[in-house]
Amino acid sequence: MGREDFSQAGYGVRFEWGTAGAKRLAPAVSCLVIVDVLSFTTSVSVAVESGSRVFPYPWRDESATAFARQMDARLAVGRRAVTEASPWSLSPAALRRAPLAPRLVLPSPNGSAIAASAGGADIAAGSLRNATAVGRWLADRGHGTPEHPVGVIAAGERWPDGTLRPALEDLLGAGAVITALRDRGGTELSPEATSAASAFVAAVDVGDAVASCSSGRELADGGYAEDVAIATELDACAVVPVLTHGAFVAAE
Repeated sequence: MGREDFSQAGYGVRFEWGTAGAKRLAPAVSCLVIVDVLSFTTSVSVAVESGSRVFPYPWRDESATAFARQMDARLAVGRRAVTEASPWSLSPAALRRAPLAPRLVLPSPNGSAIAASAGGADIAAGSLRNATAVGRWLADRGHGTPEHPVGVIAAGERWPDGTLRPALEDLLGAGAVITALRDRGGTELSPEATSAASAFVAAVDVGDAVASCSSGRELADGGYAEDVAIATELDACAVVPVLTHGAFVAAE
């Protein structure tokens, strides 16, 4: 099968998984929406909502420290590495409690890596918190038609061997964005996008589904149930973070 077969050509709203899916769709769409509910895009929504410019970075190592210095930004650390001096992390609950960082580097092997791999496509950060706002923003700009297609990317998680683990929370988050766009004029959904939207619509209790799934239980068992609760604040946020000059900022 050729490249066009995997780009879901001809459809106005498309859906794929992970970095490889983003690389496949990016050249063929006018906008990519990254969805990483637990927790990158949820954290981006919380930080941008508070006034931060968020610089995605795909690695959490010494190079991230150097990048933060280069960007004159604070560096978000791992959840368990939070201190009084470094209160920012990938935890949305920690970001809510931390002082405002006008410029913040947010490393993430999933969401940030996808943003870094997306080439020249316009990129927005979607989540359960802002799905309706993202759908409205896309529709208002004429995205979501065969002439101006949108690619929605569920980040997923990683198995211990580094391979992609499709994650329920990201399927539901992507489905929420796709449903919101469809309700506002998005047309010609690919079968993949239709299936993601159907999963969201069919969910009786999205919050319970995310809290009870493998990723939600892992976070809660680790002491981060508050992160799951924030991630499932359905449509609590009206801000649409868009990647502009290397940082996520609130769309106009």
